[in-house]
Amino acid sequence: MIKKEGFFVAPKKQKASVSKLKTPTDLPDNATLSVAQALNQALADSYALYLKTKNFHWHVSGPHFRDYHLLFDEQAAEILAVTDAIAERVRKTGNTTLRSIGDIARHQTIKDSDAEFVTPQDMLVELREDNLSLVQTFRAVKSAAAEAGDNATEGVVDDWTDQAEQRAWFLFETSRSA
Repeated sequence: MIKKEGFFVAPKKQKASVSKLKTPTDLPDNATLSVAQALNQALADSYALYLKTKNFHWHVSGPHFRDYHLLFDEQAAEILAVTDAIAERVRKTGNTTLRSIGDIARHQTIKDSDAEFVTPQDMLVELREDNLSLVQTFRAVKSAAAEAGDNATEGVVDDWTDQAEQRAWFLFETSRSA
């Protein structure tokens, strides 16, 4: 608080500059920017997939309700955990992450599902395809990281890819008819 003419007033807020958020790194700025852009794409798609998976978890119905409900909840938790790791990796490269739902919407390639009703079979297929799409996004992150010489990002993205592939596999096997 600043005393002005006998009154205490709050100081004017200053806009945060990007340099205040710049994390030191040994990688060149142009290299980290391409990695951060790829990571932010993965972050947007991961959040979109997380919300879609939770949506299906909340709205699944039918004879396999319990199994699908639990499967979707497990997968959503796994996806949400990855979002934090992705965002922290962006910050470690000296860049900034997505900041809002609007920012996510502008970057996501995974389509939302706003349908009033989706059959359980269609849920399984849609989530499987979205997880495979996320695998491709993670491969683009790995490629950008390799090109930038960012070994740390290149290494952790393998785990994220493996998790998305496993989710796609489980969804595929669950969707098969006997």
